[in-house]
Amino acid sequence: MMKNILVVDDSALMRKVLCDIINADGTFQVSDVCRDGLEAYEKLKKNTYDAVILDLNMPKMGGLELLQRLREEKIQATVIVVSTLTTAGAEVTILAMEYGAVDFVTKPTNVIEAKGDSFRTNLLRVLLAVTTKERFVPAESFARAKAGQQVKRISAGTSRIAKASGKVVALACSTGGPKALQSVIPFLPKNLDAAVVLVQHMPVGFTKSMADRLDVISPIHVKEAEDGEELKTGTVYIAPGGKHLEVRRISSGGHKISLNSKPAIGGLRPCANLMYESLRDSSFNQIVCVVLTGMGADGTNGIISLAKAKPVYVIAQNSETCVVYGMPKAIAETGIVDEVVPLTEVAQSIIKNVGVK
Repeated sequence: MMKNILVVDDSALMRKVLCDIINADGTFQVSDVCRDGLEAYEKLKKNTYDAVILDLNMPKMGGLELLQRLREEKIQATVIVVSTLTTAGAEVTILAMEYGAVDFVTKPTNVIEAKGDSFRTNLLRVLLAVTTKERFVPAESFARAKAGQQVKRISAGTSRIAKASGKVVALACSTGGPKALQSVIPFLPKNLDAAVVLVQHMPVGFTKSMADRLDVISPIHVKEAEDGEELKTGTVYIAPGGKHLEVRRISSGGHKISLNSKPAIGGLRPCANLMYESLRDSSFNQIVCVVLTGMGADGTNGIISLAKAKPVYVIAQNSETCVVYGMPKAIAETGIVDEVVPLTEVAQSIIKNVGVK
């Protein structure tokens, strides 16, 4: 059975492009179109859709107002925002995630881009991800990995480091991540006894807006990471879109951020695997790895590699609270996950493991 999609956009051309892409796929069908948020609101009160493609800037009722109304009236909808690649567009998109949108795709700047493979592929990829729920894997199965998958790792009790030299939290997420992070980062205290390095798969420009917004609503300091800056406890460093983030030791005994524009890995830049692997050479004696909602398996190989060299504690988001149960499922199936928790308990699990100053 094809999945029903609602398209909401005030541009007749954009509505046609979106409908053509969606209807040609064979997995989805556009069952309704709306020219503004008010029309969409009336449709959503009466009908249920597998997903909603939503423009933000529209007459009568914009996308943000629609999302707010849906939230206030507890009208359930899986909303994907179509966002412009501008600073203002990025800021509004991050607010849309806060108001309930699960993900976004960047809007083409012209007709040629709109009809190009890149936009079509990205739109369908996100649509498929948010409308396909992975089967639930019972929590007890995480402790029974197949012998061939079992990873021999160094635990906190058998650290090769003679002297304690600090803690770090390394977090990875993708589809559904911007929304999920708003249920984690604002619940971390400003005196968290660890630095947090974070990879969220996002285009250039959006990570700055996300970091700024999280900083406003969180007691802990949040910023987009800068090349060469030294890691400090009580700070969250978000990898910039389009840049790989690695952690390097420095002569003072601390650690710094290293950013680079090396080729994408598996189509990803930043890549969580690279971030985790870079921690193999760190002097941290306690590393908490956190994997939240997202497509694919980015982070799994990096954590496996890291666990062979360092004491790690691995936290994965559970299936029921994920927008896309891909990345957490991949790491859970290795058998090295220590905790599988709902999204609302992730922050407490982090605090429990690294403490406060």
